[in-house]
Amino acid sequence: MKLLPILVLGSLLWLSGCANPPVGHAPTLLDMSAPGGAGIKAPQARAQPGLQASADLLPISAQHAAWGAVVPLAPPADLWERIRRGYAMPDLDNQLVHDRERWYSSRPDYILRMTERSRKYIFHIVEELELRNMPTELALLPFVESAFNPQAVSSAKAAGMWQFMPATGKTFELKQNAFRDDRRDVLASTRAALDYLQKLYGMFGDWQLALAAYNWGEGSVARAIAKNQRAGLGTSYAELGMPMETRFYVPKLQAIKNIVANPQAFNSSLPQIGNHPYFQTVDITRDIDVALAAKLAEVALADFKALNPSANRPVILAAGTPQILLPWDNAAIFQSNLQAYGGGRLASWTVWLAPTTMRPAEAAKRVSMSEALLRSVNNIPARVLIKAGSSLLVPRSAHFDLDVALQVADHGQLSLASEPTLKPKKVAGTRALRSSAGKGKTKAKAGAAPARHKAANPARPTKRKAKTPA
Repeated sequence: MKLLPILVLGSLLWLSGCANPPVGHAPTLLDMSAPGGAGIKAPQARAQPGLQASADLLPISAQHAAWGAVVPLAPPADLWERIRRGYAMPDLDNQLVHDRERWYSSRPDYILRMTERSRKYIFHIVEELELRNMPTELALLPFVESAFNPQAVSSAKAAGMWQFMPATGKTFELKQNAFRDDRRDVLASTRAALDYLQKLYGMFGDWQLALAAYNWGEGSVARAIAKNQRAGLGTSYAELGMPMETRFYVPKLQAIKNIVANPQAFNSSLPQIGNHPYFQTVDITRDIDVALAAKLAEVALADFKALNPSANRPVILAAGTPQILLPWDNAAIFQSNLQAYGGGRLASWTVWLAPTTMRPAEAAKRVSMSEALLRSVNNIPARVLIKAGSSLLVPRSAHFDLDVALQVADHGQLSLASEPTLKPKKVAGTRALRSSAGKGKTKAKAGAAPARHKAANPARPTKRKAKTPA
């Protein structure tokens, strides 16, 4: 009986020795199927010519790496190369594309201006596209929409480099108030544009149709598809009936995509844009004048406005716009200069709410500023009234140091009404003249045609007399 425990102990020691691989044994994929690699199965290895089949994994030699099994991961040389690597949309090849290629390639100065303007924004757009796994040629869409001008406004009131209409902007949570327009904001408008494009791709399952809908509206594209389906026709972008602007929309993007892919083939050159961020965000906690913010950042005022185009007034209200964009190297300079600033208050403007409907001249008198300045700062056109409750930007008095409240900064609106037109005064004796004309209406009837001719002739003295003096 004493031998039994000894035999059991010896067996356990022997089994534990078998479980440990000998020194120098490399773990195989089969070893990884143990608890530490649960669920991982070793693939069946296929013997390669010139290699001895073995269960063990061997180090990869330089010769084996040259077979192409290892892909080099060299970073893109510049941002253009990064965009090229992410092309994922099907190409369009037709006469409209070739027409736009000729148009762009015949204007190298225009291409250079557009691409230089894009330098501030395009890295951010590419980053966002890659995070969403979207085709990177969509980063070129602002070239078509606005020539990468965030201040662009179309005749239909679309605004920003992504050209959002007011209603569509509100649908995608782009705030538009008296002090800022997020359709122009670099970060907010890019987020909204990519949200919209993803939604359209989800609706149509085709990037060309999604782009047509971005330009023409999803309802219009859906109706054009339904019409072709009823007629037994194809429903691709090239086969749908659409307005000329939409018909050229995708060809324009394709032409720019082709030029970026191979600039030399189109007698074009692209400026060097590094594959790194151009700007970074900086928090602000107090209202600050736009001119002062640019000065503290040591950035030209035009460049500051180009990065912060949604600030459409001379002051940035921190409650509604808690962040600004600054060139990467200037962000730290701004924060350092802001901490050391000893020039008094940061903002020389505040907001005044109109207590009642009034003329601009009366409002200017109440806040002690000239009517011309009030109109200029608040973009008030001629011949209008300021409606009660409107938010107006006015000079901040020396003893007033409170910043504008969140409710006003985020929702303030300027509401205007047409100025009522004055009715012409009645001339004394008109009734008597009408009475006498009624008595001799037979004669008046006979001379009716000459009377009409006389009234229609602007050279006649009677027509000049009819004008009311200014």
